[in-house]
Amino acid sequence: MSTVSNKKISIIIPIFNQADKIENCLKSIYNQSYNNYEVIMINDGSTDGVELKIENLPFRFKSFKFFSQKNQGANVARNCGFKEASGDYLLFCDADITMESGMLESMITVLEMNSQISYVYSSFYWGNKLFRLFEFDSDKLKKMPFIHTTSLIRKEKFPGFNIQLKRLQDWDLWLTMLEQGSVGAWIDKPLFRVETGGTMSNWLPSFAYKLFPFLPSVKKYNRAVETIKEKHCLNK
Repeated sequence: MSTVSNKKISIIIPIFNQADKIENCLKSIYNQSYNNYEVIMINDGSTDGVELKIENLPFRFKSFKFFSQKNQGANVARNCGFKEASGDYLLFCDADITMESGMLESMITVLEMNSQISYVYSSFYWGNKLFRLFEFDSDKLKKMPFIHTTSLIRKEKFPGFNIQLKRLQDWDLWLTMLEQGSVGAWIDKPLFRVETGGTMSNWLPSFAYKLFPFLPSVKKYNRAVETIKEKHCLNK
């Protein structure tokens, strides 16, 4: 696959006590077929020696920025990374993610060939489970979250993450962008893998939310859903 431009991608990585995972993530970025990118890492108050881990990496990026802040949460860290970004496109990548080598190239090609699209997302693996998504549908997006945070976004279309939200901040982002006239496009390939035990560690199959509403994780999820629906007036 050949891309139609050489615009820069800013890859923003918030990290909190994931020094054990970050080398695999960064190695997958280093091995990308598309190489016009910068890596911006925001250390969100880690206490596990991630700075030393970064210093001792067996490879070096052409453009790598590392910032540290007191622990304020992933949304604040992502927004801080955005303020430091110099690229034309943004990709928010958590430390527990590893990318397929052609991921950036596949994503930027779709955006460069479709000017009406504001972001592009793909299917992915969570551990060994495939999350095969589907074509962008604004009505479906209003009913359920299905687009992962790790999507390639046109920088000028990014409204920022809501720092008040602790869950479903990705769904809130895509709904906010939809309200501003932005739509996405799907790549029918699993372009990255999320390591189990991270931000999706409480994932349950869809039937569990109906059969086990008393579970603490289900209750938290349902409360988060209602918060998003109220914010975006989706209960009407």
